[in-house]
Amino acid sequence: MQENNAEIFDLLAFGAHPDDVEVGCGGLIIKLRKRGYRVGLVILTQGEMGTGGTPELRRQEVLEAAEIMGASVIAHLDMGDCRLEDNYESRLVAAGFIRRHRPKIVMAPWFAGGHGKRASHPDHIACGRIVMNGVNYATLKKLPLEEPPHAVGALFHFFLPPEVAPTFVVDITDEFEPWIKALSAHRTQFLNPEKNRDYIWQLESMARGYGGQIGVKYGQGYAIGEPLRIEDPFCLVGACSRVPEMFVRRPDIQEE
Repeated sequence: MQENNAEIFDLLAFGAHPDDVEVGCGGLIIKLRKRGYRVGLVILTQGEMGTGGTPELRRQEVLEAAEIMGASVIAHLDMGDCRLEDNYESRLVAAGFIRRHRPKIVMAPWFAGGHGKRASHPDHIACGRIVMNGVNYATLKKLPLEEPPHAVGALFHFFLPPEVAPTFVVDITDEFEPWIKALSAHRTQFLNPEKNRDYIWQLESMARGYGGQIGVKYGQGYAIGEPLRIEDPFCLVGACSRVPEMFVRRPDIQEE
């Protein structure tokens, strides 16, 4: 499923599998939608290698979860579950979405991982690298893409391995219940009686851990791969005197 529209979104969230975005930033998306930001989702694979469900069921779960979060599914691609690769072609795919929808913020999985850990699924790492390089490609004027170049304000990463400390944590205490509802829409994954793991409990525990780091009940943590230019530091403590562009990309659209 792919929708070839050119709507502008404030945030684009990329996931390797049908439930990745909900797990990594579902609470944040719900919070941002409450504040009026437009959020688009791009899923790179059908999740056909998952233990539970079929591609058809998982596509339906994606739509149900997106509706709960208030996000738009821009595209649900078929780039190969367990076969996702960071290469020239996949980078162009990511760059195309970024140019077409012109987000201020892009989110994707962390681009490296631990030794054989479940959190470091090769597709998650590949997705993070594809998007990281796609953000770069989106600024290059001579690449074979129809849309004009676009430089995003920031690229944030979720699915942080234990050895990576979050750069910032978002309080999702008020968004916790709808977040769990969005996760539960992925019934084949998180409510499947054939699985012997309580995924919802695990994700709640992670949210409590991140929340504890900032003195709230539930949080979601993110990392940034490069310094950000901040115009008004008071925005970082919720004390903006006006409504500025908080994240400003360096003026480095490349001429290559």
